[in-house]
Amino acid sequence: MPDEFIPRPRRSVPQIPEPPRTPPTHRSQLARRVAIVAGLVVLLAISTVLGFSIFKHETPLQILGDALIPSPQQVFGRSQLRVLVVGLDYDYTDNDQPFSAQSRSDVIWAVNLDLVNKRIFELSVPRDMVATMPDGSEAKINQAQADGGVKEAEQVISHWLGIPGFDRYVILRINATRELIDDIGGVTVDVENSDPKDKSPINYDDNWGHLHIHLKTGVQHLDGAQAVGYMRYRHDWCGDPCRIRRQQEVLHALAAKLERNKLNTILHAGQLVRTMLANVQTNFSKSELLSLAHYYVGIKPSQIIAHQVPYVANVYLPGYGDSIVPDKNARRRLAESMLIAPPSPAPTADPGALAAIAPGSLRVDVENGSGIDGAAADLARILKAEGYRIGKVGNSTSYHDNSVVRAHSATTFAGEKVASGLPTAMRNALVVEAPAAGATSDVTVVIGRDDGLAVHALPSPSPGASATP
Repeated sequence: MPDEFIPRPRRSVPQIPEPPRTPPTHRSQLARRVAIVAGLVVLLAISTVLGFSIFKHETPLQILGDALIPSPQQVFGRSQLRVLVVGLDYDYTDNDQPFSAQSRSDVIWAVNLDLVNKRIFELSVPRDMVATMPDGSEAKINQAQADGGVKEAEQVISHWLGIPGFDRYVILRINATRELIDDIGGVTVDVENSDPKDKSPINYDDNWGHLHIHLKTGVQHLDGAQAVGYMRYRHDWCGDPCRIRRQQEVLHALAAKLERNKLNTILHAGQLVRTMLANVQTNFSKSELLSLAHYYVGIKPSQIIAHQVPYVANVYLPGYGDSIVPDKNARRRLAESMLIAPPSPAPTADPGALAAIAPGSLRVDVENGSGIDGAAADLARILKAEGYRIGKVGNSTSYHDNSVVRAHSATTFAGEKVASGLPTAMRNALVVEAPAAGATSDVTVVIGRDDGLAVHALPSPSPGASATP
């Protein structure tokens, strides 16, 4: 047998004696118990947060944020906050470098943050509106920012709107919106011309202004640069009012994106705040911005109420060119209902309460705020077929981006009842309690631009159709 197969004797390994075991001391036993209890507490806390998040339909990070981040009411000590938002119009040096010193306002938003009902009211002021400057002269309202900075802009715009003033201001640089949209992965927008029936693409190049827009019409995903270009476009027959409409459309798309992906929003909250601080001049503190960012996570587009001050005439203003004159009555109503004393949101109605209200017991006025010819008449026919009594049918005094149902009736849930009878495309219409002395109707439905085309495209109800009371 070869040597390698011969068994070899095992070598003995010297045994090392084990050290004597020291009996556990009282301190080590206590430390072990504390560690075990701490671990159980951590597991229990995680389980509680996860379970509560499922119950509340919120992410665990939201639950933790609720516990760690103070609410805006605690931070500001008030129920609403008026904010002036100004977007600056950039100029460029001979070396093609942007600068905003003494620039006019390109965007003017008077914003009211409802810190009780989680709503945002945004009233846009067209930059070409005629306003009175502190020295008594007349100029375009955006001149105030160029003359005296944000302090004069706050003074002129608050006086022009007839409100006490602003609590905070935000001055946006052009990069702010672009980078914010890029931070959340872009937005989905239904790109339209000023005339929604015009389906031709939007093509515009302004080399000096660094504005290049090449977009197809229709629903599409836009990155930050594309979205900002769409928001800035004003070179058509509609001009500044339609540009404001596009700005509000992107604002709603941004809110919809944040609402749909709450976890992503929370995870990127720090980056969103950093983006804002890098491109924004404001008197908000970082802690105030963080509180607001956490509070408004998940806000629904229907909770953002956006309008613009309408105008009644075009005028030529020496030194400033073509300008527009505001509708003073509409301006006063909008400022009161959005910036001073917004109506309380309607209470939630249960199906039984709605079923108990007969459609024939309610008289409904229909106003067309969409700019789509015939939309009010189309909706009036639909509501009449549902059994409602139709009152006045006509145009609204101003354009509305979103549909609104205003309840004037003493009948509880009258607004919700009418809203439940609206076409599916309008089911997200905001319902507000709007008591009006001398009102001849129970409810007024204002068709917004977002719903005008959808209503107009619906087939007319059959002549014999009617709702059972």
